[in-house]
Amino acid sequence: MKKIRTSLIILILLILASVAAGIFVYPKGYGLKYKPWSLGLDLVGGTSLTYNIDLTDIKQGDYEAVLSGLREVVEKRVNLYGVTEPKVAIAQKGNSYELIVDLAGVKDLKDAVSQIGETPRLDFREVIQEGENVSFIKSELTGRYISGASLTFDNLNKPIVTLEFNSDGAKIFEDLTGRNIGKPLAIFIDDQLSDAPRVNEKISGGKATISGGGDGFKIDEARSLVQRLNAGALSAPITLSNQRTVSATAAQDALKKIITAGVISMILVTLFMLFYYRLLGFFAVMALIMYTALTLAIFKSGLFGLIPSFTMTLSGIAGFILSIGMAVDANILIFERAKEEMKKGLTKAAAVEEGFKRAWLSIRDSNVSTIITATILYFFTSSFVQGFALTLGLGVLVSMFSAIYVTRTILRIFIRH
Repeated sequence: MKKIRTSLIILILLILASVAAGIFVYPKGYGLKYKPWSLGLDLVGGTSLTYNIDLTDIKQGDYEAVLSGLREVVEKRVNLYGVTEPKVAIAQKGNSYELIVDLAGVKDLKDAVSQIGETPRLDFREVIQEGENVSFIKSELTGRYISGASLTFDNLNKPIVTLEFNSDGAKIFEDLTGRNIGKPLAIFIDDQLSDAPRVNEKISGGKATISGGGDGFKIDEARSLVQRLNAGALSAPITLSNQRTVSATAAQDALKKIITAGVISMILVTLFMLFYYRLLGFFAVMALIMYTALTLAIFKSGLFGLIPSFTMTLSGIAGFILSIGMAVDANILIFERAKEEMKKGLTKAAAVEEGFKRAWLSIRDSNVSTIITATILYFFTSSFVQGFALTLGLGVLVSMFSAIYVTRTILRIFIRH
């Protein structure tokens, strides 16, 4: 009796949690006020940009740091552009790398490209002069070592841009100025010579200035450069290789179709379980409804930061719908095993307990193999497949909890004889 009471309390808590999850995930009302759904551009429309990354001048050992820095820089630029929940990812394609930027809700493709492309590539170059011939040798010091930029004025009240480097950049800058005392040090922005100040002494502390060369900066030019540098200088050159737009109408149409497909699949699964397993099927459907609400709540909340920048896409919805079938599959294994135990003469309650115990190994192995597959897909594929893998993997994890814990709790309460 105590076991039944405990199961009843647990069931009530699960029902309350499922109702709360249902309110939270509903696209209108209280759920929307607390946290709106983060939807990909294939569901709300927008722009997708693909850039080729040039790593020619980067040492292979620095690839990871450069790619990570490049992604962070572009994210800053996109955030300054005002895009909600942008998605910026690095994808490997053979021996080359691509930067993929998804801008949900952005319709002005030309403006989006110009905003991202305006982030400058800055580097310092040593000047080699032989007679009238002048050549510039690239150094290790590039924009990826910049920690901040500010607008100041020189003694003649002309605007100049002051740069501050991080600890690694400060050390490189100190070594660079140390071996170029008495020589000019060229500052290039987007492969264009910006300034070539003379180095009078070794400079420690990680600070440098850009005066603009010639007549110097205009105030608007200096302010614009500071804004762009604070957004981050690109650590490697990027070239736009592909662009596509998804209209809001087409996206809404796709969303309606996949939701319809999901509802139809739920209805068909429910009818099958009720027709074939009757009372057991009814309990399985109850567990399935709880599973759906709780899983969607996990997707929407992103586990409050544990799943960073989770965005629901068409492929993600497909993975979730597939996980519903996996959840039902576990119940079928349990019920079939329980039937075999009842044929041996066990009571329903004993047969159900034995069914859970004996079916668990098969459920565990099948779900773990699916989770392993989803993990491989998530870490070794592009962003489109990653959405599918993430929702499928999380869905399967929750389905194991649903089948083994939720369904079992319901059956312990209602099936005694």
